[in-house]
Amino acid sequence: MISISIVSHGHGAMVNRLLGDIAAHCTDVEVILTKNVPEPDFISLNAESLPLRLIRNTKRHGFGANHNAAFRRSGGGYFCVLNPDVRLPVNPFPELIAELTDPAVGTAAPFIVDPAGEVEDNARRFPTPWSLLRKALHAGPHLDYASSQTPFSPDWIAGMFMLFRRETFEKIGGFDERYFLYYEDVDLCARLRLAGLDVRLVPAARAIHDARRESHRNPVFLARHLRSAVRFFLSEPCALLAREQRDRHAF
Repeated sequence: MISISIVSHGHGAMVNRLLGDIAAHCTDVEVILTKNVPEPDFISLNAESLPLRLIRNTKRHGFGANHNAAFRRSGGGYFCVLNPDVRLPVNPFPELIAELTDPAVGTAAPFIVDPAGEVEDNARRFPTPWSLLRKALHAGPHLDYASSQTPFSPDWIAGMFMLFRRETFEKIGGFDERYFLYYEDVDLCARLRLAGLDVRLVPAARAIHDARRESHRNPVFLARHLRSAVRFFLSEPCALLAREQRDRHAF
């Protein structure tokens, strides 16, 4: 069984559309839905067939803390982190699970496109201060990796859609809850890499990211992004990755 963790911040309409997709296309799943802010009940009739566990937070928690709490309440052999603004036009899980049968793979994600069919950047290289500066100045390519028709191993995949074997997520310790928002996916993929596990992007599996990205213009979210970036650059996983890269180039 696949346990799917979804967190709503007042995203009732989005969540309902996603639950409808899951009910229509996916089998052998359960959904753990976390309401991170007070909001009315909104589960539509087309999602009532889904096994669903509801978590109502009395105070707002961060991205990693919410998904870690959902994991503790889950029962599936696979654990999926899924944003409410993702749409599933088909079932993406068979191809992802096929990749996770390889014990060397720690997490897998589908190929993500926007509603117009343009490729999203959910497969990325580990950031550096310089790469962030280039991105802020809109210099260099938008996508870190060229389009591929076969599975490949990027440095990290975005937390909008990540699938794990249960034992892997548990062994790695889940998300680092010191990251309230942003970089918790970078950190987790860094720790997987340091544990000798691959991150895998699977083009045969597809999903749509119906995001508005208002946060790119919101100073509050920008400040959180910068704080999380600094935390990552000063973290032990980042230092160990840098040392590993230096050692590799020394030979």
